[in-house]
Amino acid sequence: IFGSYPAVLMAPTRQEKIRILTELVESYLLKDILALENIKKSETLLRLVTVLAFQVGQLVSYNELATQLHLDVKTVSKYLDLLEKSFVICKLGSFSGNLRKEVTGKQKYYFLDLGIRNAVIAQFNTLNMRNDCGALWENFVFIERLKRGAYTGFYGRRYFWRTYQGQEVDFVEVI
Repeated sequence: IFGSYPAVLMAPTRQEKIRILTELVESYLLKDILALENIKKSETLLRLVTVLAFQVGQLVSYNELATQLHLDVKTVSKYLDLLEKSFVICKLGSFSGNLRKEVTGKQKYYFLDLGIRNAVIAQFNTLNMRNDCGALWENFVFIERLKRGAYTGFYGRRYFWRTYQGQEVDFVEVI
């Protein structure tokens, strides 16, 4: 629910954790990242991050995001790249062994801290009061696989695999 930022983990109360996470989103996402790239419209970036927060673990299309946010596809691509370089999100591409039967060309995005994801959508309810537990779990497993890979020196690539018939493997690691 609250992610793994040290200040958040050490906060004594639920309200303090929420305050720190909200402040992180407002200062880091809406000020630092925008200043880094000299982007003027903070609400556009926040809307993009919000849409991604609701699509964790789902296939993401740049064209659909552009249409939904009333942006150019190149702008969406630039903002997503900026969010990746700023360690807010991480992209997972598709794995394919048979281009005719498997979904390619779309990505999945995961947040590198679930507290930030939950702060963006202002959702701090306990798990038994949420309808996004599956997405949270999938994102959590992804983060933990990244950490384990960094700790053990995994230098392979990560993908997801999906067929047009709906068969899916959430994570594929290729050495």
